[in-house]
Amino acid sequence: MPDILFDASSTPGVARITLNRPDVLNSFTRSMSAELCQAIAQARAEPTLRAVLITGNGRAFCAGQDLVEVAPVNGVQPDLGDVVRGTYNPIVRAIRTIEKPVVCAVNGTAAGAGANIALACDIVFASSAATFIQSFARIGLIPDSGGTFLLPRVVGLQRAAAMTMLCDKIDAATALAWGMVYQVCEPDALIAAALAAASRLATMPTYAIGLTKLAFNRSLGVDLGDQLDVEERLQREAGQSADYAEGVTAFLEKRKPTFVGR
Repeated sequence: MPDILFDASSTPGVARITLNRPDVLNSFTRSMSAELCQAIAQARAEPTLRAVLITGNGRAFCAGQDLVEVAPVNGVQPDLGDVVRGTYNPIVRAIRTIEKPVVCAVNGTAAGAGANIALACDIVFASSAATFIQSFARIGLIPDSGGTFLLPRVVGLQRAAAMTMLCDKIDAATALAWGMVYQVCEPDALIAAALAAASRLATMPTYAIGLTKLAFNRSLGVDLGDQLDVEERLQREAGQSADYAEGVTAFLEKRKPTFVGR
């Protein structure tokens, strides 16, 4: 069985990507990372796919790194910087730079890199049975996969420090209260709720949504004046799109718009 399942046919306009190593809680290997990046690239390249849903198979979303792959060989420890560069950075970059909305459905445990990959998605749904844990310090590591960048911005520096240093497990209700997830669902309703959101997004002006995502990315590293310039440039692009023309025309004609994502 492949480590990543890609379904582009079950839900119109939505690429459903499933982490598929349930026997090891969907923990990552480098080959699994490559498959995930390939799936995201496929969703990016296909114009009929206008939203992405990422979830996990089994009782976990993702338990982070498969430690078997990074165990010492003949007493020599692999370079974990190389592991981060080759395995996790490409995933986070792919999620943040695809100019389509990415919905995440956290169906169970999200630990280490798994927790931070979820944070990198645009809209996160979580099962009421889901848990989030920054488990890096338990084995003497720092958060990666964007964790030191995203987590303090989402939950604040005090909570981020406590989560990463104490390695406390955070339940879904707390994740919701702290802004880590958008909505908590009962386990049996999770995928339906996440798919409904992805399906809705796929009918919206996804060209403008992609530009919004780009603007959010830029806002994390610039001051207000620079961000106002970014908004000006991206709004100019949005104003020249077919979706904008359709949106205005539909409003004036008092009908529902039909967006095409360009």
